[in-house]
Amino acid sequence: MGLAKTRRETCITLAHGSGGKAMADLVAEVFVHRFDNALLAPLNDQAVMDWAGGRLALTTDSYVVDPLFFPGSDIGALAVNGTVNDLAVGGATPLYLTCGFILEEGLPMDTLRRVVESMAQAAAAAGVQIVTGDTKVVPRGSADKLFINTAGVGRVPEGIAPSADRLRPGDVVLVNGFLGDHGAAITVARADLALESPIESDCQPLNGLVSEILKVCPQVRAMRDATRGGLATVMNEFALSSQVGIRLQENALPVRPAVQGLCELLGLDPLYLANEGKLVVVVPPDQAEAVLAAMCAHPAGTDSHIIGEVVADPVGFVLLKTAFGSDRILDRLVGDQLPRIC
Repeated sequence: MGLAKTRRETCITLAHGSGGKAMADLVAEVFVHRFDNALLAPLNDQAVMDWAGGRLALTTDSYVVDPLFFPGSDIGALAVNGTVNDLAVGGATPLYLTCGFILEEGLPMDTLRRVVESMAQAAAAAGVQIVTGDTKVVPRGSADKLFINTAGVGRVPEGIAPSADRLRPGDVVLVNGFLGDHGAAITVARADLALESPIESDCQPLNGLVSEILKVCPQVRAMRDATRGGLATVMNEFALSSQVGIRLQENALPVRPAVQGLCELLGLDPLYLANEGKLVVVVPPDQAEAVLAAMCAHPAGTDSHIIGEVVADPVGFVLLKTAFGSDRILDRLVGDQLPRIC
């Protein structure tokens, strides 16, 4: 059933940008319905196509995070790293980025310079070049300070084809570190909370880590960076795409005590909080230990963990084995716990 039939909405709401059920309905009903083609159909974070005797990956993303600067990072580094990571989890080596700026009249020039310098530093750290772009200025009140769009292109080696629809029962699920840091950092920045243990965003490029994973396991089933909607949303997307079940172990999920405490205080769930430097990896069972060792040896994966496995049933569901031995269903949220986190 389409968006109008299931949600009866006539206007866009913040929930439509959340990564949850409302956004999935919007994408399926409005965008996929009109743009349908073979490259779009897998609904990965990038499209992979044959080009000039090789394979290229293409992705695009827009960044509207509020505030522009937050503990550990800012909108500029986020725009570069987010696009680099969307290419990397498709198995691509990121090469070139574009950047488009929507600037609100009255934005301080020093703010723009600071953001652009951050982008330049992030691009250098990720080994990519920003090669073209565009700038538009809108009247005061027509935007919120500064929005950025980035697109990226990368090269995909032969034999590398991770995709959300390739999971098989018995496969092993890994994550490269603590969950929910970015969403928690944005929450702290917006509320101006004073915490004994500061929380910083995990914003970082993941292409170097992915390169090490692919060296030991070219047969990786799927990879995705757990941004909007967090780990739980990615797991649901994988389960539905591959028509399998996924079982996670609660005691294996890495969450910082400060993030867990903040979530308990505010009624949030860290499994749905956004990350900007975490990827979920699914690999064949006989490759899991080698992949874990490779991840732990890389600076972006020192806190990597095996967190679960793919199962045959129940199809399309994600189950969390709790510390009490019971199963909890991790469904997709309709909206998001926190809007405008990226």
